This record gives sequence, C-alpha cells and structure tokens, in this order.
Amino acid sequence: MVAAFDLGDELDRVLTLMQKYASVPMSLADACLVRMSETLADPVIVTTDTDFSIYRRHSREIVPCMTPY
Repeated sequence: MVAAFDLGDELDRVLTLMQKYASVPMSLADACLVRMSETLADPVIVTTDTDFSIYRRHSREIVPCMTPY
C-alpha cells in the first residue's frame, strides 16, 4: 500500500496542526505525518519522536505509533 500525500492539497490542515502544537513545537514533517494518519483507516507511524504521544489526529484521537525502544 502506498499512501499518497500532496502537501499542496493538505497545506491548510497541516498549517492548522502546526499552529495548534506551536508550543511543542510541531515540525512540518510531523504535521504531515499526523495529517496522513487522518486520511488512512488504520495508520501506524514508526517513530522515535516522543512528541507523537502529545499529538492527536482528528483533534482527539491518539496517533497510533510504534516505537523501536
């Protein structure tokens, strides 16, 4: 499965996420991954970034993550 993502189409939502988590701060890459997770039915992000425990998809859902540690 390949997840298609066009930042041009998703820019408004990505910028909204970055603004919401500005105190973390959320990087462009993290915002794109969170937004991608919102577009997939059963996403899992593999990451070492602990900020994903703070981020929420669809404003309230935990972002499903797998961490290698």
